[in-house]
Amino acid sequence: MTQKEKLHEKIKNCHDNVRFDDVVTWLLSWGFSKRAGKGSHTVFTHPGYNGKLTFQSVNGTAKSYQIKQALAAIKEIYHE
Repeated sequence: MTQKEKLHEKIKNCHDNVRFDDVVTWLLSWGFSKRAGKGSHTVFTHPGYNGKLTFQSVNGTAKSYQIKQALAAIKEIYHE
């Protein structure tokens, strides 16, 4: 199992207390592009996705609803 697969399974199985840095690495590995947002927000886009994902770090972790949105986007793009 590759690092990408291990991280994907970890995030897919537990949406709570996922480190923000892990989310950034995870999304970049799926082909998302990262750009700065307003304030503490970070925006991710993907050429195969007609939306954007906005994340913010709260005490070093990502919010679970944002992870669920990212999982839905990955499923839409890659049929995972």
